[in-house]
Amino acid sequence: MDIFYSTLNQTTFLFALIAIGYILAKWKYIPENSSMVLSKLENNVFVPALVMGTFMENFTVETLFTARWLLLSSCIIMFVVLPFAILIPKLVTKDKYIQNIYTYGLSFSNFGFMGNAVVSVLFPEFFMDYLIFTLPLWVLIYLWGVPELLIANAGEQKTLSSRFKAFVNPMFVAMIIGMIVGILNISLPKWLSSVVTTSGSCMSPIAMLLTGITVSTISFKKTFTDIRTYTISIVRLIVFPLAFLAVAKLVPMSETVYLCALCSLAMPLGLNTIVIPSAYGKDTSVAAGMAVISHLLSCITIPLIFMIK
Repeated sequence: MDIFYSTLNQTTFLFALIAIGYILAKWKYIPENSSMVLSKLENNVFVPALVMGTFMENFTVETLFTARWLLLSSCIIMFVVLPFAILIPKLVTKDKYIQNIYTYGLSFSNFGFMGNAVVSVLFPEFFMDYLIFTLPLWVLIYLWGVPELLIANAGEQKTLSSRFKAFVNPMFVAMIIGMIVGILNISLPKWLSSVVTTSGSCMSPIAMLLTGITVSTISFKKTFTDIRTYTISIVRLIVFPLAFLAVAKLVPMSETVYLCALCSLAMPLGLNTIVIPSAYGKDTSVAAGMAVISHLLSCITIPLIFMIK
């Protein structure tokens, strides 16, 4: 029951903020350009602060040495998942942009906001290990996920300059700064550390409000009857975790790696598919529907996965 209540608590919190964003937009309590303003804040302040803080705290020489097997396991699992995350969307839709959104969603779950909450409540003794385990995911997000899937224009011929421009984004720069501060053990002024930490903690609530604002502009009927969204959500929430459980019975691994991997694989679809493309004026209706449906389904799937683990 702890798993169910933990998941339900996070999902309720998530949907409460989505509802607030929806009501504010639907009843015209906020300007029409609010989604653009919030997405710019997310992309230029809150997400970079979250990424920087994560790497400042966890990307240290000691961490890289003592947790090398944890990091290696994360990389192996990640690169096993990627081919399927790239192939499945191509079978579901012909639209290149939607393919990118689905690929990102399958490649990167909501291992941060949702995953951190679930692990900290259910497996507090493994929480720091989980943060370390997800470091390679953060790296791949800002080396490949954001510039290649969310920022770059799908289907366009990518020149060297366009690729470089996509890579040099606030999130990637923040990751590099966080890596440098962490690996060199640079001590920042307390006020600066507080700015980074507090700004990073704003990321998820603002993302929820932004999702609600986006949902207010789309058709509920179209969203909840889109079979493609359910297909991607089921693959993310059920197929990937069950496949890992089957492999884990054959491949020996430590309890730490096992729990960290299962937690990251069982979480719903991530929120960057809304936050980042919206700042670049791209359509986020599919991503918003994907977030709503996958997080609703996760109230059932996460407890079930952990019951059979």
